[in-house]
Amino acid sequence: MKLFHRTSYLKKLQPFYDSDPIKVITGIRRCGKSCLIKPSSKN
Repeated sequence: MKLFHRTSYLKKLQPFYDSDPIKVITGIRRCGKSCLIKPSSKN
């Protein structure tokens, strides 16, 4: 499976990594929500 690097989306999410409220990423099925979270879990 080919992964697309969504750096613009990751840059928008980075300021919210360490804040307390839970973040929910929503979207239609198979739009890459899980693939967007995988690189951020490595940080």
